[in-house]
Amino acid sequence: MPDVMEQVVNLCKRRGFVFPSADIYGGFRSAYDYGPLGTNMLRNVKAAWWRSMVQLRDDVVGLDAAILSPPAIWAASGHLDTFTDPLVDCRSCKERFRADHLKNLEVCPKCGNKGTLTEARNFNLMFKTSVGPVEDSASVAYLRPETAQGMFINFGNVLQTSRKKPPFGIAQIGKSFRNEITPGNFVFRTREFEQMELEFFVPPAEGTRWFEYWCDERVRWYTDLGIPADQLRLRAHDPDELSHYSSGTSDIEFSFPFGWGELEGIAQRTDFDLKKHAEASGQPLEYFDQATGERYVPYVIEPAAGATRTMMAFLIAGYTEDEVKGEKRTLLRLHPRIAPYQVAVLPLSKNDELVPTSREVLGLVQPHFMCDYDQTQNIGRRYRRQDEIGTPICITVDFETKDDRAVTIRDRDTLEQVRVPIDRLVPELHDRLGL
Repeated sequence: MPDVMEQVVNLCKRRGFVFPSADIYGGFRSAYDYGPLGTNMLRNVKAAWWRSMVQLRDDVVGLDAAILSPPAIWAASGHLDTFTDPLVDCRSCKERFRADHLKNLEVCPKCGNKGTLTEARNFNLMFKTSVGPVEDSASVAYLRPETAQGMFINFGNVLQTSRKKPPFGIAQIGKSFRNEITPGNFVFRTREFEQMELEFFVPPAEGTRWFEYWCDERVRWYTDLGIPADQLRLRAHDPDELSHYSSGTSDIEFSFPFGWGELEGIAQRTDFDLKKHAEASGQPLEYFDQATGERYVPYVIEPAAGATRTMMAFLIAGYTEDEVKGEKRTLLRLHPRIAPYQVAVLPLSKNDELVPTSREVLGLVQPHFMCDYDQTQNIGRRYRRQDEIGTPICITVDFETKDDRAVTIRDRDTLEQVRVPIDRLVPELHDRLGL
């Protein structure tokens, strides 16, 4: 399908998924605001991840660590020295680029001039700020570039309070901040974004087995929620692209319109982080197995996904155009667990006889599902709008409803319409949506 990226970006702004931040002031590069539908969908993506990674498991617990943190954490983790990208400048047009994203370092991709790019230099991606009324070296703090370190420095606290033992995990969803040199491709690469990360602590001898387990488990999560398997791939990192803490990493990549792009990285972090923080803080971060008398520093397997990238992938994978009765239809084939609304309640018209019953149906369904209510325009146009925003089920209240106490359920994908009694409506919706 041509121009899928452009179509999705346009749909996102037109329907209220994503807006350019500070739009009335001309926008703020690489920052986006999530509108009513985008807020719902992003919450649903994060909730689906949390359900899979925490709620349905007994070996993972949650954490919500601080965003601001002292330099000591990032010195110990290696971020102050190694969390960099290679930066080059064009002497002619003054644009800046990531050197590792350029195919030809002899030609500027913006102005086309030859020999105008500078030598690459390391550029640290962390945002630095000050805490308190005085700006000096003692007040320096950083916005976290990842959520992982909060889980490592709380390893001892969680171990003691949760009464878990390896293999077990700590999960976290939250904002991270990276001063990207070249943000772009809509919400794929931004300076402020949300991550969904798990740090899974295992006995050292079990590291490889659990790494393979999490690679399979995480790919399955995307396909279970509707991304076709042929639009995903698991790519192992070459030795020269491994992070300083990793003994092996594989990326789950999605086939975006602009090429393959990372949705999630699964890394074998070994015992690097716990040992570094133990050395720097003087506090032991280890596990003592009372059954065997063994004391060890666990290895860590880290599946780390981007929530905003994942939402973008679901939108692109779900974007579909078909034809109904000779008329073009745009729809988002979103899994019910991901869709902004699971159900829309639509009175056939704004007739005063239909509104009270429609409101009754809405009140019946709202405690169970995220619902939209729309009584403006003709019913066909309202169906098309719900198709375009990905709503799986529409409920139509018509003039027969008052007499037979039944409504019409319409399926987004099959267009099937079925009459259902109101007193059977909620269980019927649960069955159809699988929620």
